[in-house]
Amino acid sequence: MLVDYYESEDVFARVPRMAERIDPVLKQLDRLLDDDELYQQVRADFGQRYRFTLLHGRHSTPVEVLLRMLILKHLYQWSYQETQEQVDQNLILRWFCRLYWAPGPDDTTLLRWANTLRPETLHALNDRVVELAAQAKVTKGRKLRLDATCVQTEIHHPTDSGLLVDSVRVLSRFVQRAKGLVKDQISHVQQACRSRLRSARQIAQTLHRQLRRKTEEKEAQQKELYQKLIQTTEQMVRQSQQVMAALAEQTGQQARRLLSQATEVLPLVKRVIAQTRSRVLEGKKVSSDQKVLRLFEPHTRAIPRHKGGALVEFGRQVVLDEVEGGIVTR
Repeated sequence: MLVDYYESEDVFARVPRMAERIDPVLKQLDRLLDDDELYQQVRADFGQRYRFTLLHGRHSTPVEVLLRMLILKHLYQWSYQETQEQVDQNLILRWFCRLYWAPGPDDTTLLRWANTLRPETLHALNDRVVELAAQAKVTKGRKLRLDATCVQTEIHHPTDSGLLVDSVRVLSRFVQRAKGLVKDQISHVQQACRSRLRSARQIAQTLHRQLRRKTEEKEAQQKELYQKLIQTTEQMVRQSQQVMAALAEQTGQQARRLLSQATEVLPLVKRVIAQTRSRVLEGKKVSSDQKVLRLFEPHTRAIPRHKGGALVEFGRQVVLDEVEGGIVTR
C-alpha cells in the first residue's frame, strides 16, 4: 500500500529506550544524576563564578546540562571541543544532557565553567556516587583493585633561569596593577612599581647564549649571570613586599584581591630563589619534593618514567581505588 508520510511524533519520547539498548551506561548515569544533592553541590560552585551570577546577567547554560556534558567528557575521554561536537550531533547525547533542541555551549564556555568546580566538590561528588551505588546494590565493596598512574601537568620544561624570569614577570604584573591603588601611600611609587621584566629577559637571553659556547670560563660566566638574575628577582620581591604593606592598609575589593594573589605567589618565588642559589651557585642537590617546577602548578613533581623519548614526566602520581561495578572509591 502506498504511504504518503509518517505520522508526526515527539522525537525524544523514544530516546530513553534507544539509549538503554545502545549504551546502557548512559541510562544508569541518567538515573544517578537525578539526585538533588549532587546537583546542589555543583550549583553552589557554579554560583561563585562571578559576584552576581545567581542574581543578575543573561541566562547561562543550565547547570544540569553543564554537569552532564562534563561527565560525558570524562567518561569518553574527549577534549572540550570533541565533547561539544559529539553532543551537538548525537540525539542520544542531547537527551542525556537534557539539551534537547537548544543550542549547546561551545568548548571555551564549558572549560570556563569546569574551572569553577573546586576539588572539594569533586571529592564530595565521588563520595556521593559511591553512596548511591551501594544503595542501588551496584557494588558491595568486597573486592578492591589499586592502580597508579602519572597525570601530566601542561607546563614548559622547567629551568632555573626560566623560573626566575617567570617570577619577575608575575611580580612585575602585580606591582603594575597595584600602582594606581598605592600611589598616595608610597613616596617613590615609580621606583616601587617599576617592572624589571626586560632586565630579567636580557640576562636570561645572555645566559642561554653562554650555554652554547665552549670556553673554559663558561661556568664562571654562567654563575655570574645567574647571580645577576637572582639579584633582579630579589629586588622585585622587595618591591612587592613594599606594595603589599600598602595594600594591607586598604579595605577595597580590588586591593584585597591583589593582596591575596601576591600572598600566594611570593613564598613560591622565594623558594625558586633559594633552590637556584643552592643548585647553581653552591652546587648542592635539591630533593624532588622540595623543588618548585611551576609557579601556578606548585604541586607538580618530576617523575622518572624511563620511557622512550620521555625519561622524566612532570605531574603527579595518582593512586586509584576501584571496587566491583567499576566504581572508583578514591
